[in-house]
Amino acid sequence: MVAALAFWLLAAITVMGALAVLFFRDLFRAAMGLVFSFLGVAGLYFLLSADFLAAAQILIYAGAIAVLIVFGIMLTREVQRGNPSNRMAIPALVASALLFVAMVFVITTTRWAISPAAPAEPTTDALAAVLFTTYVLPFELASVLLLVAIIGAIALVRE
Repeated sequence: MVAALAFWLLAAITVMGALAVLFFRDLFRAAMGLVFSFLGVAGLYFLLSADFLAAAQILIYAGAIAVLIVFGIMLTREVQRGNPSNRMAIPALVASALLFVAMVFVITTTRWAISPAAPAEPTTDALAAVLFTTYVLPFELASVLLLVAIIGAIALVRE
């Protein structure tokens, strides 16, 4: 009962955040709606016992990506005009309708195996062990690449 209530609450937060991104004309408020949507998805991952994905969702998307978007908005000139409409609204509506029909088709035709099993064991320890033993070099190279990208972005923005 509590898990179902938590699911519906998190699903509502996720959908409301996505609708805020869609309908707010102010870009900063739309970015805050995106943060709420990311946090709702992270909560859904926690409900699915996917603790590593939930932590990654919070750290990467709700943290880093949202901050990057907010910095982009703040550094953009003429952000006061808001999010203008363009002539791609009708093709975007058609594409999203086709995607929705495809998703409904897949959801209704897939045989979902639902088992009343106990929640899965936490995956963070096993993933951390593999990440820091087997994949140390790619992990460190990714961090150096991100650092270089941040320094390059600062150099481009600086006048």
